[in-house]
Amino acid sequence: MNCIIVEDEFLAREELKYFIKNFSNIEITGEFEDGIEVLKFLQNNKVDVIFLDINISGIDGVVIAKNISKFSEKPYIVFITAYKEHAVEAFEIEAFDYILKPYDETRIKSMLKKLELTYNSQKGELHTISNRINLFKNDKIIVTNIDDIYYCEAKERETCVLTKTEEYFVKMSISEFYDTLPKEMFFRCHRSYIVNLTKIKEIIPWFNNTYNLRLKNVTEEIPVSRSNVKKFKQIMNI
Repeated sequence: MNCIIVEDEFLAREELKYFIKNFSNIEITGEFEDGIEVLKFLQNNKVDVIFLDINISGIDGVVIAKNISKFSEKPYIVFITAYKEHAVEAFEIEAFDYILKPYDETRIKSMLKKLELTYNSQKGELHTISNRINLFKNDKIIVTNIDDIYYCEAKERETCVLTKTEEYFVKMSISEFYDTLPKEMFFRCHRSYIVNLTKIKEIIPWFNNTYNLRLKNVTEEIPVSRSNVKKFKQIMNI
């Protein structure tokens, strides 16, 4: 996993380099102070992550990010700035994170961990051990048995993963997360839900020939959408 840093303040750039080198496995392949030079570089070079200041010479960071959002293969964008007012605009163009200066060490470390986990999961490396998976809770990586997952629910740009007693988050869409799970165990029963088939206790007929699912040790009922009923019935031999 590689990155470039786009930052025209020397001390801020050196501090960020320190964090990246000491608290991640991300390789720094370029440093830039000018927005135009960044766009020229990206025409011929593939980058996984861009740490991007907003107030730089040439072209400001938000404009650069809008250009990058049109790429067929988009790098992750982490804004690094002293200004809060661009945060909404940053997330409208699906920035990975928005880090304020002066840097907070705990915040930086947490962002780097999430960045690496998201990258690895999208490269098909989420299952670090055959039947285990890395999930997030309170900025900690929790190694979890896949068997312990009861269901997953889409939460905006993240996926909430629920076990018997805990809930965790993965910074991936529910479609991306579903691709990492074993299909013999998990089923995408609804556009917003994935269910662990081994945890189903009751199948309840519902409106429009659909079903609701009651799971062992879970109070919430999980819907099966009409578009997924046929496949679900085949899987469950109904």
